[in-house]
Amino acid sequence: MATSQTTDATFTEDVLQHDGPVLVDFWAPWCGPCKMVGPILEELSEEWGDKLKVVKLNTDENPQTTQAYGITGIPTMNVYSGGEVVKTLVGALPKKKLAQELEQFTG
Repeated sequence: MATSQTTDATFTEDVLQHDGPVLVDFWAPWCGPCKMVGPILEELSEEWGDKLKVVKLNTDENPQTTQAYGITGIPTMNVYSGGEVVKTLVGALPKKKLAQELEQFTG
């Protein structure tokens, strides 16, 4: 698996303190659109290598981080750079559109 998991306990280390850009996929197992985005993120993560780290955060199991970033709809994908949110994408996007939206972080 190209993507990794993060939690309330490891979010700061996994995401905020990471040297490069990190895409966090806020998702839940019961979310249909999340299930559509998951495999796309796996593919893109493999294609991008270490240009953009991709991690998943289960919103049901990690309410602290979910609330801290005001996540109300899923899937929400936040890109973090230098510990700050620099881009937010909401909803299930097709692979081509997602890749276009994230091109600035992977080029």
